[in-house]
Amino acid sequence: MKSYQINNIKIGEGSPKVIIPLMGGSEEELMKEVYAVKELSPDIVEWRADVFGPVDDMEAVQRMTEKINTALMDIPLLFTFRSHKEGGNKEISSDYYSKLIAGVIKTRYIDLVDIELFFNEEDLDYLVGLANKNNVFVVMSNHDFEKTPAKEEIISRLKLMQKYGAHIPKIAVMPKNTEDVLTLLEATTIMREKYTDRPIITMAMGKLGVVSRLTGEIFGSAATFGAGKSSSAPGQIDTIDLRTVLEVLHKNL
Repeated sequence: MKSYQINNIKIGEGSPKVIIPLMGGSEEELMKEVYAVKELSPDIVEWRADVFGPVDDMEAVQRMTEKINTALMDIPLLFTFRSHKEGGNKEISSDYYSKLIAGVIKTRYIDLVDIELFFNEEDLDYLVGLANKNNVFVVMSNHDFEKTPAKEEIISRLKLMQKYGAHIPKIAVMPKNTEDVLTLLEATTIMREKYTDRPIITMAMGKLGVVSRLTGEIFGSAATFGAGKSSSAPGQIDTIDLRTVLEVLHKNL
């Protein structure tokens, strides 16, 4: 299984890496949040740009990316625009989504970029190629806020992300019962053991899914999301509590 060295962290080895989201709507809110999040010693910081008020202004996004990058110093930065259909905060056209992702990649102020799987194939190929050219790691993602797909479907989507060239395939699902959580965990284990040569990120959302955010080292998820000043998805828990559990599990495995 390969791992990736991204600045000062290695994802794909040891305890799952802790990703903390930035959810500020303005430049002032974001910069305050950056410094607060840094105090929590994240492995990776995710900027959820769909929450950013001026996200329609490419130059404003690029300037903000530079400011966040400078403030984070050597902490890796993941850029994410979560589409409205996958639980994001703002609707934009497919054309602008592609231009936005490309424009941020070209700044080289990010270390990782989230690209959603269910986008058109031509643009996926272009964006993945552009990320590779600019030494940006691709986290290809899919989010189902309604249900937990069958085990075979979860695996199929993760395999498809690999086919498109994702460095790190990621899927998040919504469980309706504990059986759904087990489905996600089993799919993660099968994917790791049989079908992948790279880190993957999986999680079940909501209160039922909390266990999936804690046990990645056992089942095969290479990173987990902790709440900083605010959370970006249902079921994220306090980062300090999260790290405590991850350390206990890692020590006893």
